[in-house]
Amino acid sequence: MKKENKAIWEMLLCASLWSIAGIFMKLLPWSGFAVAGLRSLVAGLTFAVYMLLRRIRFRFDRHTLLAGVLAGSVYLCFASANKLTTAANAIVLQFTDPAFLVLYTAILYRKRPRGADLAVVLAVMGGITLFFFDRLGPSTVLGNCVAILSGMLMAGMYLAVQQLDQEARFSAILIGQLFTFLVGLPNIIATRPMLNLTTVGCVLVLGVFQLGLGYILYVKASEYCPPLACALLGAVEPLLNPVWVLLFDGERPGLFALIGGVIVIGSVTLWCIFGKDQDHAATSSGVTG
Repeated sequence: MKKENKAIWEMLLCASLWSIAGIFMKLLPWSGFAVAGLRSLVAGLTFAVYMLLRRIRFRFDRHTLLAGVLAGSVYLCFASANKLTTAANAIVLQFTDPAFLVLYTAILYRKRPRGADLAVVLAVMGGITLFFFDRLGPSTVLGNCVAILSGMLMAGMYLAVQQLDQEARFSAILIGQLFTFLVGLPNIIATRPMLNLTTVGCVLVLGVFQLGLGYILYVKASEYCPPLACALLGAVEPLLNPVWVLLFDGERPGLFALIGGVIVIGSVTLWCIFGKDQDHAATSSGVTG
């Protein structure tokens, strides 16, 4: 019980760290790929140092590679979405991943969805629709679409990570960081992002704490924290992320986006509490990019 209680606190702290992504990304005057690449460079170094200190063996095989590439794709999409739409839209639309898990499970494993599964899918899709009635513009629509893609990829990442043991999860996350940096490197070279005390500080906070320490806590917590508790505690992220941006950057989500966000977060949370069995809960034991 002590280990489980500790894991719950680790997951709560993890979700809180994940939630600061929006505000620090908004403070960086760079492209999404530059932000994602440099953030993952710092996070990858943080992960590598932790693995060396803890003597966690690095494993590279097709399973860790698949999970890593999916994780890296989530980081890239989430960072890009934050630059193209509001932080609230980016995180809430990414939080649609449980609905996509239902679809993937039905397609890949031929598991017939239950009534509760279909209900949450319909509710989430309805909530998503409301986002496209708010502040319509080329960049906002594109950002919303990229954020939804982030949720789709995250659902795939959870299915891939589910097959890995504890040691392999660390390796997969490290591969994801390296993949993100390599994909973002050409954009970093082409745009030459401005480096000063503020931008370097933001990248260090994002890389060391938000992505690095955040994912270390998640991998550690996933060993003892019940999957349902992880999913519910992970919901702290989409609740806190837009709050930080509102307080420190003044960015306000529109009315339709607020209504859509309540529908998405509310329906997924209720599904986690009342509708999901343990198999589904295990596949959605975390959130963010």
